[in-house]
Amino acid sequence: MKKNIIRVGVVLAICASFGLSSCIGSFAMSNRVLSWNKSIGNKIVNELVFIGLWILPVYEVCALADVLVLNSIEFWSGDNPMACGTKRIESTDGMNYLVKCDGKGYDIICENDGTKTRLDFNSDAARWDISVGNETYELFSIIDENHVSMPTINGDHTIVPLTEEGLLAYRAANTPTLFAAR
Repeated sequence: MKKNIIRVGVVLAICASFGLSSCIGSFAMSNRVLSWNKSIGNKIVNELVFIGLWILPVYEVCALADVLVLNSIEFWSGDNPMACGTKRIESTDGMNYLVKCDGKGYDIICENDGTKTRLDFNSDAARWDISVGNETYELFSIIDENHVSMPTINGDHTIVPLTEEGLLAYRAANTPTLFAAR
């Protein structure tokens, strides 16, 4: 009898987490494990590690933790508990950057010259801001899932469709050309 009560409780908890969260979520933990596996080496080693992680139920445990806990936290709080961390990026031109995520934005530090840039998401205004030194500028505002409002070269704002054509048109209209200087 006691086992049935525990089983019913577990089933109800799982159903409640699905029903209350109503969010697909980012599956950050599962994606981190998968990214780590992809970074190990060649495809044969990756496949062996992948199979091993399925046999040792690592992927299953990560997916369950994402579904039951992390994605629900992300939905209710708006913050991804797995989003924090630091990553080093080496560019092809010899510049190296540290990108630190704190769950609310990103600090980008150039290792070559020490310059710092901060990207922040203002959830109330649905806007990304960029801070360089003591100055903060609006990077863009989200209008809907297909459009953003971006500042123009003359200080106004324009609505840009999130398509390749829209972004190319924005770039062409707001990038100084070599011929403009003549």
